[in-house]
Amino acid sequence: MQQQKIDAGMTTEPTVSRLVSTGAAKVLIDLRTPQTTRAALGGDYPFIGIFARNDWVSSHKNVAQRLVNVYVKTLKYINSHSADEIAAKMPADYYAGNKDLYVTALKNQLSIFGTDCKMPQTGPQTVYDVEKNFVSNFKGKTANLSETYTNDFASKATT
Repeated sequence: MQQQKIDAGMTTEPTVSRLVSTGAAKVLIDLRTPQTTRAALGGDYPFIGIFARNDWVSSHKNVAQRLVNVYVKTLKYINSHSADEIAAKMPADYYAGNKDLYVTALKNQLSIFGTDCKMPQTGPQTVYDVEKNFVSNFKGKTANLSETYTNDFASKATT
């Protein structure tokens, strides 16, 4: 953006806040909170998850469960600690020279991560709508949304 080679892009925090604070960018569509995401996309969107082929998950259930256990443990930690406490555990590189900006950005987006690593009820439909409306090779395709995800591993997660 600073080299004027990018007109629009998508990124995550704390990069968004850093670019906005310096005047190098502005937010066109805000996906940093559940409320602004619903307003932009028309529904809940799953921001945390593990993507894997069904055949791999079926043959590696133990590994898949351990991965989900780590995600759930991380979400429990996030939801039981303040942004300041979380930031204190992060490497200094994450701050990019501005710890206060990092903490503020983290505070502003914590609600997007959820609490249990489960697919939001309306999440699959929102993802489907985004795909069919904005991904050219997906137009006209259909999907049985109940077959695109499972909450089984999250329900069995141990921490």
